[in-house]
Amino acid sequence: MTSRFVTETMTAPTSWKQERELKSFLRPEKRRYKKFRKPLTQKTKGSANCPADWLRSRVRWRMRGTQRQVQTLPLPEPLFVEFSLILPQPHAVRRVGLRPLSKSRMRSTRLLRLLDLDFSFTFSLLDLPPVNEYDMYIRNFGKKNTKQAYVQYNEDAVDRDVQTEEIETRGVWTQHPAEGAAASGGSGSGELCDVAATPKVDTPRLSSFLRAACQVIAVLLEEDRVGPEPGWSPGTQDSALPISDRSSQLNAGLPFLQNRTVLCLCASRGQRQMVVSVHGLPGAPFAPALDNRHVLCVWDIWQPSGPQKVLVCESKVTCCCFSPCKAFLLFAGTVHGSVVVWDLREDSRIHRYVKLGDCFWTFRTATFSTDGILTSVNHCSPVQAVEPVSTSVYKKQSFVLSPFSTQEEMSGPSFHIASLDESGVLNVWVVVELPKADIAGSVSDLGLIPGGRVKLAHSAVVRPSDRLSHTNFEFWGATQTLNVKFLPSDPSHFIVGTDVGLISHGTRQDLKVSPKLYKPQQPGMRPVKVNVIDFSPFGEPVFLAGCSDGSIRLHQLTSERPLLQWDGSTNGHAVTGLHWSLTRPAVFLAQDDASYIYIWDLLESDLGPVAKQLISPDRLVAMTVVGEAEKASGSFLALVLARASGRVDVQYLKRTWAAPVADELRKLRLLLREDL
Repeated sequence: MTSRFVTETMTAPTSWKQERELKSFLRPEKRRYKKFRKPLTQKTKGSANCPADWLRSRVRWRMRGTQRQVQTLPLPEPLFVEFSLILPQPHAVRRVGLRPLSKSRMRSTRLLRLLDLDFSFTFSLLDLPPVNEYDMYIRNFGKKNTKQAYVQYNEDAVDRDVQTEEIETRGVWTQHPAEGAAASGGSGSGELCDVAATPKVDTPRLSSFLRAACQVIAVLLEEDRVGPEPGWSPGTQDSALPISDRSSQLNAGLPFLQNRTVLCLCASRGQRQMVVSVHGLPGAPFAPALDNRHVLCVWDIWQPSGPQKVLVCESKVTCCCFSPCKAFLLFAGTVHGSVVVWDLREDSRIHRYVKLGDCFWTFRTATFSTDGILTSVNHCSPVQAVEPVSTSVYKKQSFVLSPFSTQEEMSGPSFHIASLDESGVLNVWVVVELPKADIAGSVSDLGLIPGGRVKLAHSAVVRPSDRLSHTNFEFWGATQTLNVKFLPSDPSHFIVGTDVGLISHGTRQDLKVSPKLYKPQQPGMRPVKVNVIDFSPFGEPVFLAGCSDGSIRLHQLTSERPLLQWDGSTNGHAVTGLHWSLTRPAVFLAQDDASYIYIWDLLESDLGPVAKQLISPDRLVAMTVVGEAEKASGSFLALVLARASGRVDVQYLKRTWAAPVADELRKLRLLLREDL
């Protein structure tokens, strides 16, 4: 940029301010300095351009009547100025024509060019990030009943130790379809090995849950079942007896049960809804595989459409019973003197399948039979009774080599089985479970089925008939024993019914007891059979005895003579069934050979039965009692009745005899004391 100096000559003297305005490129207008807008320019001598309009028009003006004349002089030689040496100045001071900078300022400017400051290293004296919303909230509201804490951990430790386990492999072989129980096997070395035929037992909790869940689902499906089989009705109000509120009918019309009479019924003590029915030989040929075999059906009264298990036996079954805790074992005595056992948990594949109609049925043979034990401990006459013997003493011992699936089943095999034949021999057997099933069978245990795990081992023999061999009874001949029952509170004591009206009392240890015999109120000997005996299930040391002359006796364990005796209650008909109620201590039920059912309530009347029901025209041949009394609102008492036609129905008694009564046991004790 260049600067041009202009010399002005005025005719009249001017002030210093006016001279300053004339020498400046900036003109004062309304007390402000404005720059010239760049007008059209003309070339002059030198390298600078001069605004021609300003020289022509802006040099004349009036001043209070005094006129000035401006003379324009030739431009001098151009002067070049290096503005880089001039310090920055305010806009109002940077003008053309001012004095040059001082030497000290110029020196300082040059020195600043030689100095260079290094800012490569920086650091923060204080780093205070802003408070977020959560910290502000905690600061204001989170200090009440709270305590803020923090933990510092090693964030810079980014290394982690990882260890990979070596994968174990094993070579196996498999075959489909399987031939036999073993369908796969093998080992790591490549050698073939057999696989156990029985699957591994699940945990007790899972087994218990699945068992309960399956039972509930099965009952629900049974209730929702539509269109039952022809000729079978699960339950109608017309079939209910006057003594019952409702009834249901078991489906005994299956093909393999046709023309078979029911010999006896037995209910489980542990699972009150489980019942077994024993059917005789068919009246007409049906199937060659079943014509010469007796059939036993295990029923669940909540699922009456069909039996849970179907068992077969070559010999006629005279008596049977379930295991005391869980109904997974079934024991039976035969007319040939053998005692047989069925393990209801066995795999159905080791038993025979028979196709009847459109479905297959599994007929289970006995797991163990005492027929294979060729020793002197076998019964030589028909077995009259089979009873389980369980006690807390035996539960502490272990007669098994492997546990069952649940805790209740673990205590299940810790019991004995007693079998009584009509000659007076009482055998006691120990229930033993083998640790592993052998598909090939056992060489030593000839009575064990191949693949079976439960067997009986002889423990002791007791002869209660020896107590009856007295001189006063010699003219009666050999005394016949008919049944046996064990005292629930002390299973070491037992009583045996005979065919001379007497009941023998003894112990398994052959100790002296008192009284030795329980006699009727009538003196002397009579040819009366004690057909049935039943102990009270409520812990009282009393029992009932039903005789062939129609009399019913109520005995106390410490008294020789009965507390109560009813002679004419059945009009002289033989008592064939006698059961205590499972829900009320003062109620029991009786059955006679004339197809009558009697209900006794001792609190209402101790003179005779309070209800009597005739079963006709289809006569009654067998009866048992099922019930539950744990809950007063959900208790029930039912009679399972077997008819002469082979039909089996369940009659649920009225609430009057089924519902528990408050303080009934104490009232019964007072009544027994008065009679004593």
